[in-house]
Amino acid sequence: MCIGMFMAILDIQVVASSLTNIQAALNISPDRMSWIQTGYLIAEVIAIPLTGWLTRALSLRWMFVAATTGFTIASLGCALSTSLEPLLVIRVLQGFCGGMLIPAVFTSAFTEFPEKDRVLATMIAGGFAMIAPTLGPAVGGYLTQTFSWHWIFLVNIVPGVLVASAVALCVPHEEPDWGEFRRIDYAGIVLVAIFLGSLELLLKEAPKRGWHGEFVLMLTTVCAASAVLGVYQCLKAAHPFVNLRRFRDLSFSLGCTLSFVFGFGIYGATYLTSVFLGLVREHAPLAIGEIMMVSGAVQLLCAPIAAWLETRFDPRLLTAIGFGVFGAGLLMNGFETTTTDFDGLFWPQVLRGASIMLCLLPATRLALERWPETEISDASGLFNLMRNLGGAIGIALIDTILEQRTQGHADQLIDRLQAGRIDAAKEVGLPLGQFHNVPLGPIDDLTKAIVAPMVKKAALTESFNEAWIAIAILFAISLLALPLMKRAHIPDTAMGPGTEHGFH
Repeated sequence: MCIGMFMAILDIQVVASSLTNIQAALNISPDRMSWIQTGYLIAEVIAIPLTGWLTRALSLRWMFVAATTGFTIASLGCALSTSLEPLLVIRVLQGFCGGMLIPAVFTSAFTEFPEKDRVLATMIAGGFAMIAPTLGPAVGGYLTQTFSWHWIFLVNIVPGVLVASAVALCVPHEEPDWGEFRRIDYAGIVLVAIFLGSLELLLKEAPKRGWHGEFVLMLTTVCAASAVLGVYQCLKAAHPFVNLRRFRDLSFSLGCTLSFVFGFGIYGATYLTSVFLGLVREHAPLAIGEIMMVSGAVQLLCAPIAAWLETRFDPRLLTAIGFGVFGAGLLMNGFETTTTDFDGLFWPQVLRGASIMLCLLPATRLALERWPETEISDASGLFNLMRNLGGAIGIALIDTILEQRTQGHADQLIDRLQAGRIDAAKEVGLPLGQFHNVPLGPIDDLTKAIVAPMVKKAALTESFNEAWIAIAILFAISLLALPLMKRAHIPDTAMGPGTEHGFH
């Protein structure tokens, strides 16, 4: 089961280092490339709250076998895709199945093991969960560069078959409770899915159309209507898809806000780094993966320290440190140039990697320690859902910045170059000898053709910097939530089973 979870987590990272290759191979426009990641994340948002229901309905064994089988078949489908549309549909299925594997593993650590073995089982599962992001970028880059991008999906086939077979044979048998299928809030699921899909589409398409026009109006109407109806359905349903009443607790609501911001940052940083290295630096997938390994490696090294600190200091202090350091890493990225490479990206990645567990562990405790043992599992699912939602919305907004701001920066750079500005020539990477801060004369077509790609890269880099700084500001603002969060006056032992979901 840990290997199955490892595959699901790895699949986000292996794709990250190969995004630009997939884009070129399938002729995907840059503004649509992010759907490959956001589709997976949105599907996980739907899957996480359903995992408990489906586990009770099918039993842990058959739910995990079904999810692993679906993930494996979807991996094959992704590899066989020849355009974005089928890839996106199958990627959503893959994300839905993968999203169920992760919490199920930590649940099994408490339901399938005696109490004396639970800590060890959770540590092993947590180790797999942390190693996957470390290895993912390099594995994806190696497979893409050595074979082709198809292999980042095909590599799941054999392990998927073996995991499904082993779980079917070895996990203890439990009787399914088919009655759970009658209690699933199908209307809530459909409404939330429509809301998330229309919101993502609105965030991507509306800026291109100046936020007006019939299509934008239709999307806005669908998004708003599905949101209102979805909230109503979740409030009135006997067994809601998402229990929104939990947000009555201010500390839990603020904890979920922190989870949303953290998802925005961690998934947004991965996306920005991979796309910058692919589009601006024009690195091959393996080089992208090797550079991106820094953050995961530092996270792995610092995880034991974070776990030790988390049991000894106020979680509000640790969360403030974690979000502050992560935000500093984002801010450092906001001063990239067209020549920024491994050295320039090293320390920002170190800061982000070192702070990931400090962002995650204490914030999870702050959000979940307020609930009795019987409610922690559902509260944990909602907390983790917010992180994935933050990632999906974050990537969409990053795409908007990259697409909408780049042309404006290019026009400004051209004007500054025409004015003979030395700083503009340096930014673009042109020889400085011809620039003396005085207007230039007419420029021939050959020079324009040579300079145009350089201006485009410099303009795109400025847009990347704006995106990095915007996320850093969001992290800074999120720190205002911490003084308002209160500790629950319950002993640590009351956390009990369910806290394991914080690892997701």
